[in-house]
Amino acid sequence: MQTPEQRNQLDEQTCRMICPISAAMVGVCLTGIGLLRVVAAVERTTTLADDLLALDAILFLVATLVSYFALRVPKRLHRLERIADAAFIASMTLLTAVCFFITYSVQT
Repeated sequence: MQTPEQRNQLDEQTCRMICPISAAMVGVCLTGIGLLRVVAAVERTTTLADDLLALDAILFLVATLVSYFALRVPKRLHRLERIADAAFIASMTLLTAVCFFITYSVQT
């Protein structure tokens, strides 16, 4: 069983991981949007995937900002850590769904 001190340390480590990973994932989403825009321009088609990636980038940004503020607040707020964790998981889930959508909507 973990002591409260060990749990607090684990929560901080999670936030320290979410912040840079989420920031990098915003870049991944923006790259995906750019690639989809090129494909759409060449093929003269539209897809919902770039809109979903834009939403996903916003969710990753929320995870980044909330985890950053959870680390910066003098009295650590565990609620912020849980929000950052939930936003990160939701963002990763949406990104996986978008990848599935892209796979079957963009025909070569």
